[in-house]
Amino acid sequence: MGDIGVTYLESTAAVRTASIPPAIYPHAPSSIPADVTGVVQYWVKSLNRALQNNSFGDLSELFHEESYWRDHLCLSYDFHTFYGAAKIETFLRGHPKGSRLKCITIDDSHQHHHPSLKPLDSKGEILGIRSFLKIETDIGTGKGLVNLSQNPNDGSWKSFTLYTCLQELRGHKETIKYNRPLGNKHSESIENGGAPRTPEENDSPCVLVIGAGQAGLATAARLQQLGLSTVIIESNKRVGDNWRNRYHRLVLHDPLWYNHMPYLPFPENWPVFTPQNKLADWLELYVKAMELTVSTSTRVTDSKWNGSSWEVSLLATMEDGTTKAQTLHPKHIVQATGQSGIPKIPQIPGISTFEGTPPLHSSQFQGPSNLNGNGKRAVVIGSGNSAHDIAQDFYEHGYHVTMVQRSATCVDPTQYKEGKGLYTEGGPLVEDADFEKEAEPTAVMKRKQIDVTTNIRKLHTEYFQGLEAVAFKLDWGPDGSGRKLKFLEHGGGYYIDVGASRLIIERKIAMKSGVTPSKVTQDGIMASDNSFIPADEIVFATGYQSMISATANIFGPDMAGQLGEVWGLDEEGELKGVWRQSGHKGFWFAGGNLALCRWYSRLLALQIKAIEAGLWAEGDL
Repeated sequence: MGDIGVTYLESTAAVRTASIPPAIYPHAPSSIPADVTGVVQYWVKSLNRALQNNSFGDLSELFHEESYWRDHLCLSYDFHTFYGAAKIETFLRGHPKGSRLKCITIDDSHQHHHPSLKPLDSKGEILGIRSFLKIETDIGTGKGLVNLSQNPNDGSWKSFTLYTCLQELRGHKETIKYNRPLGNKHSESIENGGAPRTPEENDSPCVLVIGAGQAGLATAARLQQLGLSTVIIESNKRVGDNWRNRYHRLVLHDPLWYNHMPYLPFPENWPVFTPQNKLADWLELYVKAMELTVSTSTRVTDSKWNGSSWEVSLLATMEDGTTKAQTLHPKHIVQATGQSGIPKIPQIPGISTFEGTPPLHSSQFQGPSNLNGNGKRAVVIGSGNSAHDIAQDFYEHGYHVTMVQRSATCVDPTQYKEGKGLYTEGGPLVEDADFEKEAEPTAVMKRKQIDVTTNIRKLHTEYFQGLEAVAFKLDWGPDGSGRKLKFLEHGGGYYIDVGASRLIIERKIAMKSGVTPSKVTQDGIMASDNSFIPADEIVFATGYQSMISATANIFGPDMAGQLGEVWGLDEEGELKGVWRQSGHKGFWFAGGNLALCRWYSRLLALQIKAIEAGLWAEGDL
């Protein structure tokens, strides 16, 4: 019945990622100091002295051998996590002007921030001293968080983890809170000649954002609050269509407290788990509320970099079907076309001979072709979140469903109805929760997630045994660390259970594991083990290529070849290529789930603003 409306591809290289060793917890303290604030004050004073005097050799007295300094734009103009005092010293000595971080003080602005005893491990067995910090750098101010633990040899308190993060550029505050506009000059409203709503009114924006999903909108909102003119283009007809056009039963698997957009949290009556159309409409509302400039039904047809700015040719499709060309001259481009790139489908012989409903990729699937399947047969290739949701959708519409699992899947049976971690009703402000989450180096997070995953396996033994009994292949994540590391390292390969696993255990969804489709026939699929799976409908939930594939599709392979890798972890545990310098001046990537977009959009906006304000040059480290 014809081809899927996506290019068929040979298997593409998976995202390359570093395997970060899990951290080793420090020793439990032999004694608890009566004055924890005094301990932190001494440590902070000693660190300031070392940084200000360039006496970096003293850092071994302040950091354990097994320690981590995670830094986002304070020590350098990039993201780093340094393991141990020696690597910190080596990095700082590599800067001829010394440390860009100039002063650290204890943050006493809130009771929650004061130095206090807190467990350093997931089981609450190893006490340390935690303190929030205020940071001053050569170009701005930031926040920090240190966790001190006791040296068992001499009783001194050293850093186990330190996080420093730039929050504000000196002289360039966001126009929010105490710096918000008065709003009483009505003649300057958008309707009366203020900020433009259409690209036609601004053909030389500072930034062109490609993609109006959560990454593009969050980034544009951050840029706008820093006074940088920004235009967003979106290939879909409406903002939110990237969610609206997905399968109809799609509901976010993360709870609402984790998913707020910058500056505009969900209202108090918002459901815990957000349906796709509700999120799509919220993104459309977000554009209006934040007064963002978006051109929909618009795509890039050509682009050139002249060394200091871009020349980008656009083609917009009007409501009457006519097209309109325009050229923009932005200084920066942010590709926010999604964490993933082009849909990835294995090349299978015989696809054009299939006589059932034309096969689809999961990105095209909106729902079963029959509201009452009445025994029709559906085959879903894949076993991640989308595959499970789609298989469940077919089952609930009366289909006989088979899931083809090509490789093991990390399954999380945890119910997040009350939230997750710090993100709960009555929990800390989302900005504070984000900060505490990001303050944890990947190696430490991995160590804790190994403990969490071990506990999940114990609590849900019968559940996992039920999956294995029907030949569902389980993956416990990198080094047994569960789905969070699967997401960061690979961008997929996991399922947060919202009902499909029970259907699999009860054999209501049939499993075919450890095989790949080798041929499509008129009425089904031949598997690599020579078995036959009958089908009336086929959906490929086989994932996506990397973000670079979308770059090649939009800007051409030559441009894509000039960029570094995107997604996966580098050797320090930081995400590669996204939200940071990409390898090409004036070109940036933005992508990830709503929580990542909320936090890192600020950091990306700060980098672009710093360049435009002359505080640093792109390419500086």
